[in-house]
Amino acid sequence: MKNISLSRRFLSGRLWANSALGTSIALLLAAPAIAHHPFGGEAPSTFVQGFLSGIGHPVIGLDHLAFVIAAGLLAAVVTRGVWVPVAFVVATLLGTGIHLAELDLPMTELVIATSVLLFGGLAVMRDRLNPIFVIMLAALAGVFHGYAYGEAVVGAEPTPLLAYLLGFAGVQGAIAYTTYLLSKRAVVKDQDAGLISVRHAGFTVLGVGAAFLGGLVA
Repeated sequence: MKNISLSRRFLSGRLWANSALGTSIALLLAAPAIAHHPFGGEAPSTFVQGFLSGIGHPVIGLDHLAFVIAAGLLAAVVTRGVWVPVAFVVATLLGTGIHLAELDLPMTELVIATSVLLFGGLAVMRDRLNPIFVIMLAALAGVFHGYAYGEAVVGAEPTPLLAYLLGFAGVQGAIAYTTYLLSKRAVVKDQDAGLISVRHAGFTVLGVGAAFLGGLVA
């Protein structure tokens, strides 16, 4: 019994360590990544620029990247979970369209930060989650993340705009699917250890979300 207690304390310590690490990383990187714009504020003018900007935007924005990773984690542990990142990616395209149509979404950055925090928490919980509910939340979050992506291509011509959409949809899908495959393989290989790894990663995402949210409300 003593060994079991020590083991649980060790795992708990690891979980909170991961959360603290995620928070620290977010605080260090949040400021330089806040613009989320690979070309320093200028809209892309060629297909190549549009594609590179699309690839870069979800990666240099740590809040966006953390959410995509969380979507991949949940895909591995939720029934029919593969639809979680699919719903998110499709909704980001819709969100970008809303921005380009000059329609306003309220409190975009606040909702994005909250979505990262929420999905990190869902990855930590990972038990008895309603897949339809999670998919709907992913789609809602995707609209706001996509709205933020749209800022980088306001005024862009159709060709770089299309390339931008292809770039950010492709990179998000690749990151989420890779996370899904790695997490699923870990769970299949050793269910207990794999689920603990998912929870560790969820705490890291949770820390990132907490850092961004704290920065907005401070």
